[in-house]
Amino acid sequence: MGEEQEIITVTDLRKKKKKFEAVKGVSFSVKRGELFAFLGTNGAGKSTTIDILCTLIKKTSGNVVIDGFTLGEGKENNHIRKKIGVVFQESILDERLTVYENIMNRGQYYHLSKTQVQENYQFVSDYLKLDDIKEKKYSDLSGGQRRRADIARAIIHKPTILFLDEPTTGLDPQTRVFVWNAIKRLQEETNMTIFLTTHYMEEAAVADQVVVIKEGRLIAEGTPSQLKEKYTFDSLHIIFQPGFDPTVWLKNKQLVYTVKNSEYSLRLESTLHALEILKSLEGQVESFEVIKGNMDDVFINIIEEKGSTLSNQKGSIA
Repeated sequence: MGEEQEIITVTDLRKKKKKFEAVKGVSFSVKRGELFAFLGTNGAGKSTTIDILCTLIKKTSGNVVIDGFTLGEGKENNHIRKKIGVVFQESILDERLTVYENIMNRGQYYHLSKTQVQENYQFVSDYLKLDDIKEKKYSDLSGGQRRRADIARAIIHKPTILFLDEPTTGLDPQTRVFVWNAIKRLQEETNMTIFLTTHYMEEAAVADQVVVIKEGRLIAEGTPSQLKEKYTFDSLHIIFQPGFDPTVWLKNKQLVYTVKNSEYSLRLESTLHALEILKSLEGQVESFEVIKGNMDDVFINIIEEKGSTLSNQKGSIA
């Protein structure tokens, strides 16, 4: 199987919950070995979609194929479960057991031999650095240590796809970097497909593909670069010399700008556009800064621009 082959294909996926449709005809695909970011505000339908893909709840309609197996078709779901690992926001490990006991027990669920489980434990321990917490009870772990154990539990059977539902939320910056580096190593060194939801846009910025969902509908998709080009712009922030009033100059240049605390923020056509502006203002600028659009801007602009087209439609999303 080539790396570019689609490992997840979702076509017109729908899920009704009582009177409301939580997922409204969503379609997307994920390539083997890529880091796929699935974004949306709270209540957008992303958790419902993930629960369907992980065989936790049944779809209402649509078609889902995961690594060659069709979701909901006879014994296909069992095959899918063997192919995936899932890290939930809330842990499912036993508080009374040690990290080692928890992970070894989980390995046995996949009918691995004792030798294979032990070999796999060494594999996950290498990525998550478990030696220092191996004999600790799960109840005694810090938040960051728990997250390391949670991910280890999810990959003890070496899945081809790892679902991560906001894996670094609530972690301190140092632990968040450690966990994120471990995730990236897994993807790059084992070709594991990573399906990620996150509230940290800098994590989405390194994804291979990004999909944004709002009110149960897919409203944007593309690479981070494509989305930045479409939904953000660079800006030039200027504080002018005392005594200089830039109002007439800005009007003549027909530049889009805002003012806050004497700092003018000018929308740029490109990063190089800043040089042209600064050259024409020579001697009148006290300080300046060029700020590039980022994934936070992308997400906000997509939700506000694309999401507004859904505002008049009735329904409640879970």
